[in-house]
Amino acid sequence: MFGRRADATPVRNLSMLRRFMPFVSPRRNESLVYFETEIEVEPALRFAEEQNQRRPPERKMTLFHLYLRSIAISLHTRPGLNRFTAGGRLWQRDGVWITFSAKQAIVDGAKTMTVKRRFEENESLDETVDAVLDSLRGRRRGVETRADKEMNLALYMPPFVIRIGVLLLRAADSLGLLPKKMIDDDPLFTSVFVANLGSLGMEAGYHHVWEYGTCPMFAMMGRIKERHDGVRVMSCRYTYDERIEDGLYAGISLAAVKEGLENPTKLL
Repeated sequence: MFGRRADATPVRNLSMLRRFMPFVSPRRNESLVYFETEIEVEPALRFAEEQNQRRPPERKMTLFHLYLRSIAISLHTRPGLNRFTAGGRLWQRDGVWITFSAKQAIVDGAKTMTVKRRFEENESLDETVDAVLDSLRGRRRGVETRADKEMNLALYMPPFVIRIGVLLLRAADSLGLLPKKMIDDDPLFTSVFVANLGSLGMEAGYHHVWEYGTCPMFAMMGRIKERHDGVRVMSCRYTYDERIEDGLYAGISLAAVKEGLENPTKLL
């Protein structure tokens, strides 16, 4: 409270402009910058196929796993991207957290699963893949998180009570009053939210970020397609809260994600 949070530490030695930005632009969605990168996916697909020769058939490594891995490495090596604004201050997040969503089935009306996970800097690629697979398996089996249970309970209340509750939560977050357990379980308190539209055969879009929580960036993977020169590529699009770092820093960091997938041995 008043300069402290359970999930972050304040960023020091900021320029006057960077310190003032949360007051000039208090909302995330009025501070967004948009990026798009085109990734040549052949190296990553070949790499995953090679790795899968030694993995069990039911636990295959995919392009999605490699993408999550590459983003996690970039967030660890470029920590300026792993920040957020709250209460008019800029904070350095403790740990790299990635939230990702997936459909339970590719049909209209199918439920969307949301998984949030901490990606440790020293974990191996196999540990990353296995943990993601286990998380998705648990969600497909109907395992509920604490956040799920809290939302289900809240939905029994009248709408005006829910609105007041959300306002109180946002105020508590601004003051640094939310407990760490609540923050760790909430999918919107995350370094980046990732959606794989390519798995649905769709192009990537530009997604908003939420005013609730501390997520400063949304990443979307698009479908794999053949470029005019015959090379298979994937477009990835990002919406990014520029209050945490300037666009140049973000652009270099996201270029590192592309580099990781085009040279996947770096992900080991």
